[in-house]
Amino acid sequence: MSTKKKTHRIGIIMNGVTGRMGTNQHLKRSIVEIIKQGGVHLSPEEVILPDPILVGRNEAKLKALCDEFNLDNYSTDLDQVLSDDRYSVYFDSQTTGRRADAVKKAAAAGKHVYCEKPIATSVQSALELYQYCTEQGVKNGVVQDKLFLPGLRKVQRLIENGFFGQILSVRGEFGYWVFEGDTIPAQRPSWNYRKEDDGGIIVDMLCHWRYVLDRIFGKVKSVSCLGATHIPTRVDEQGKSYQATADDAAYATFELENDIIAQFNSSWTVRVRRDDLLTLQIDGTKGSAVAGLRNCKIQHYGNTPKPVWNPDIPQPIDFYEGWAEVPEQEFYDNAFKVQWEMFLRHVVKDEPFPYDLLEGVKGIELAEKGIESWEKRCWVDLGNLDKHRIS
Repeated sequence: MSTKKKTHRIGIIMNGVTGRMGTNQHLKRSIVEIIKQGGVHLSPEEVILPDPILVGRNEAKLKALCDEFNLDNYSTDLDQVLSDDRYSVYFDSQTTGRRADAVKKAAAAGKHVYCEKPIATSVQSALELYQYCTEQGVKNGVVQDKLFLPGLRKVQRLIENGFFGQILSVRGEFGYWVFEGDTIPAQRPSWNYRKEDDGGIIVDMLCHWRYVLDRIFGKVKSVSCLGATHIPTRVDEQGKSYQATADDAAYATFELENDIIAQFNSSWTVRVRRDDLLTLQIDGTKGSAVAGLRNCKIQHYGNTPKPVWNPDIPQPIDFYEGWAEVPEQEFYDNAFKVQWEMFLRHVVKDEPFPYDLLEGVKGIELAEKGIESWEKRCWVDLGNLDKHRIS
């Protein structure tokens, strides 16, 4: 005799999903895919089923998304939707400057909050946001998608198994050439290159590198960063030239606990000649790894060649040999979708979710300290934000 499955229907207010990231990663590849698979299955008898409503300023775009993904509900009136008891979760992927006020409104309305990073435009406002959401008693979380990329998951497994021995250093290369927008359309929105619109690669990417380093390799203690605006003039979505007032490249070094040194180059003005748009090389006493978004190659101590410097002869060693591909030992779902399912489990079943808004504050702290380092041309130490954690 079959029993009826218990369904937790969770209304989700999705604000700002008309943008590139919101549409592709959060709507198309996360919430829509969760709905297609029949929800988040807690057990054979229990499931969480998302029920989204799309919110934004452009009604035509919202309707087009609903039509494309066979969804029923959209609205341009955030206040009205926040007053609707059918929706218990608020998600925000708007531009950064609009995020804090909307999140605070959602928390005041008793909605659980999940949002993109950066969660605010400064450490002070982000910390106030974390404290407010916690005091309101709503569950809260920040997107930290790169932790769930297959390539980085493989690195985490290698660390768990002691492959590296003592980790010495981490080298990250991120970026690609973003076209200026004149002859070839740009792949990124123009606000990314205007400081007055909260743009800049330091603010964008150091938030990512904070949680990647903290969670996988060791807590960041200090930073030395140099930013640059390599291309001063670009062309916007309307075909008009504008001055790029924000940094489009950042060259940063980080001191981590356990004496690990990390270096990350982040650039929208670099042509890619590496395995992926993001690659990390991790060197340890017993072995090394080079990871991209999905793949990971390793070289053990016993496979390490012994080069001798001699520029007078052709290099006899093929340095691409001697590296082995880490096999697919487990299933890797979309990184954004994995974290969405974790947050929904957190909301419904109170399962652990360590990526709260205070973790988002830490990302902004590293970005602010990186900018301070650039301005002062010196090393800058990070503070202890965990002292603000509300238990």
